[in-house]
Amino acid sequence: MMLVLGLESSCDETAAALVDGSRKVLSHRLATQEDAHRPYGGVVPEIAARAHVERLIPLVEGALDDAGLRLADVNAIAATAGPGLIGGVMVGLVTGKALALATGKPLIAINHLEGHALSPRLADPDLAFPYALLLVSGGHCQLLEVRGPGDYRRLATTIDDAAGEAFDKTAKLLGLGFPGGPAVEKAALLGDPFAVPLPRPLLGSQEPHFSFAGLKSAVLRARDAGLYRPEDIAASFTQAVIDCLIDRTARGLRRMEAPTALVVAGGVAANSAIRAALERLAVDHGLPFIAPPGWLCTDNAAMIAWAGIERHALGWDDPLDVAARARWPLDPSAEKARGAGVKA
Repeated sequence: MMLVLGLESSCDETAAALVDGSRKVLSHRLATQEDAHRPYGGVVPEIAARAHVERLIPLVEGALDDAGLRLADVNAIAATAGPGLIGGVMVGLVTGKALALATGKPLIAINHLEGHALSPRLADPDLAFPYALLLVSGGHCQLLEVRGPGDYRRLATTIDDAAGEAFDKTAKLLGLGFPGGPAVEKAALLGDPFAVPLPRPLLGSQEPHFSFAGLKSAVLRARDAGLYRPEDIAASFTQAVIDCLIDRTARGLRRMEAPTALVVAGGVAANSAIRAALERLAVDHGLPFIAPPGWLCTDNAAMIAWAGIERHALGWDDPLDVAARARWPLDPSAEKARGAGVKA
């Protein structure tokens, strides 16, 4: 049975996990940095990188202890090699290289986005390729046709802010706390989603992409107007994001021939209102709706280990001189979208 140690350190969460080829997560250790970044209202790259250095090896040791295994029992080491905050990415990748070199095990350099893209297959063994994937996180918002490991067709991307980025900035504008996504979701439960007139960027547009920068600016104007409760702004913002995601995803589905399912992954996929809306969209298109459990949507090492298993099965291991990347598109051949801040 294939057994892979996964390492994740691309942003502000440090994680190590052991996953086997039967999709069993034998152990998973994760350390968050919320307290360290909360005073700044966002992630500070230097603080994040230092925390990864301090925490990663103890997490690896803890994950091995939890599973009752030794490093020698592992068949391969999978480490995030990008995209992400380059300091953090380098910590995890260099650690993976060191462990691979010391044990003589293969190294598998994982695209963090591919970890998210394949994570639904860790949760659901019946999910077959090709499926439609809405990947929504703090740094990315993309619609993809997932044909297999390393084989992706990008149907849409954001031309400015990602959806998760807009959630974080909205939370900061409204003083709701950090991390922003869960804080906005909690506040939105107490508000009226139709109380504040907010824009729906690109809604109904023939352009396939997403845009959230204008929505974020509208939240700032609504706050400064002094006419609305923060809870109503949070609820109205969430509804605007849902409307945009559903409209853009429906357009993308029409461009796919025969997807096996509509899948959502990434940190924003943990939002229950967004999940519910996407599930209704899937039903309308006669498709199964697949969403990993909440803990598998946010950054974690289990998805990195699973992506390593999928790639290793195809013989795709990596040399020890593989480079860390700050940016790493899943579909390098995709047509460049307009917008200076486009997230590939």
